[in-house]
Amino acid sequence: MWHKPQLLNALADLLFAAAAAALVVAAVVWAVRVPSLPIRQVVVTQELREVRRGEIELALAGMLRGNFFSVNLEAIRASLESLPWVRKVEVRRQWPAQLVLTIEEHRPVARWDDGRATGRNELVNSYGEVFVAWLPEKAAATLPVLYGPHGTAAEVLQRYADFVGTLQPVGLKPQQLTLSPRLAWQMKFTDGMVINLGREQPKSPIGDRLSRFVGVYPAALGGRPEQPVVVDLRYPNGFAVRNRG
Repeated sequence: MWHKPQLLNALADLLFAAAAAALVVAAVVWAVRVPSLPIRQVVVTQELREVRRGEIELALAGMLRGNFFSVNLEAIRASLESLPWVRKVEVRRQWPAQLVLTIEEHRPVARWDDGRATGRNELVNSYGEVFVAWLPEKAAATLPVLYGPHGTAAEVLQRYADFVGTLQPVGLKPQQLTLSPRLAWQMKFTDGMVINLGREQPKSPIGDRLSRFVGVYPAALGGRPEQPVVVDLRYPNGFAVRNRG
């Protein structure tokens, strides 16, 4: 073997590579286990409206064990995302001793099911996701109420936005939108008026029926001193109106 330079060079390269790998492993083990380099500061990158500093501190309690390299970022993220008003969190290290948190809060745009099914204060955020959080009664009263079968919050929210846009020319805005288990739609307004839209019909889509109603509303109903109690838009070529009394 000693008379084979190529074999000796290959063996030397292998030994050097093994030694370098051992040094890298030793450095990683040292960095993870060394008691120095603790996390000394946690920085939140933006101003928060609903999440309080005390909630963040409680969520991080016991989560900063170890040092800059060994702290568990995934566990920290999961703990913060368990807070009621937190939708999403990004956690990153910043040398030499910081954790930087980017926290996205839920933005409530509606109440969901009014808590009647679960007994909880359920809200819908701008992504159509349901979350549970406490909202002051005065603020909650300004939000529309959406009802629907489990898992339909995003669809109901989108429909609500569509209906609001269609009704805007006549100054009507529903306070409540319901999707029944049979997939029939109904709107309620603050003055008590109800609009029954029924189910989607291939030959007479809900959007078309509502647009037709908006088109004749100023002449047919807009000048009345009182709004009707019920407007039934389930007919393909017209609608029915029931007045008070």
